[in-house]
Amino acid sequence: MSTPTTPKKPVNVSPGVTLGHQAVILMAGPCAVESYEQMRAVAEAVVHAGGHVLRGGAFKPRTSPHSFHGLGYEGLLILRHVADEFGLLVITEALAVAHVPQVAELADIIQIGSRNMQHYPLLWAVGELDKPVMLKRGFMSTIEEWLQAADHIASRGNEKIILCERGIRTFETATRNTLDTNAIALVKQTSPYPVIADPSHATGRADLVLPAARTAVAAGADGLLVEFHPDPHLALSDGAQSLPLTMLPQFMDEVGRIAQAMGRFLA
Repeated sequence: MSTPTTPKKPVNVSPGVTLGHQAVILMAGPCAVESYEQMRAVAEAVVHAGGHVLRGGAFKPRTSPHSFHGLGYEGLLILRHVADEFGLLVITEALAVAHVPQVAELADIIQIGSRNMQHYPLLWAVGELDKPVMLKRGFMSTIEEWLQAADHIASRGNEKIILCERGIRTFETATRNTLDTNAIALVKQTSPYPVIADPSHATGRADLVLPAARTAVAAGADGLLVEFHPDPHLALSDGAQSLPLTMLPQFMDEVGRIAQAMGRFLA
């Protein structure tokens, strides 16, 4: 693990979006890209709320083989088209080494999901790119294992790494996972990389996403990855943890006030 004296390495995604400085960056959108109409509605709401980064899964790793696994390359094209229409950046997941060239071409940030945190060939592949990579913590991984996974990416030359705490599996069953805010605070001290939080996957419950987001920012998170959907009840993936678009203004207001209390601001 890195020492507290290690120089910080902010990640510049675009001229106006940098993770690891004073701004807290919101990355908002649905769990999965379902259609052009869905993504356009989300992008419009994100822009009106002042957001800069559009999230959405094109390749979806689902526990059940019978669940919706995304639109694949078509989903990537929808994401890019809608983001360009509204002047947004794109973050989406590369599920396999074979997906990396397509995702790298169309996304501004490449996401490595929790299940793939120790998929070393995938880490090496994104490590050879000159593009920001968001590395989610494995849901049963220690902090040391998480940081060593980041080292695999950096070992291939790419140090544009964003760490994401997305909750870990514990004995507690009332929530989907347990958001480890201790990890956010610790990794901010011991790692050179920016750290963001995913309160949607951490809780699995829409009513807990905003409270979890507030605690993450209070613990020092540099950004938030949050699921918003035009109609969560009709979502093809993770509707129970998705917030309706109508909550975006309230979300921005409450999280923004926490950021301000911490001497930061919500970009």
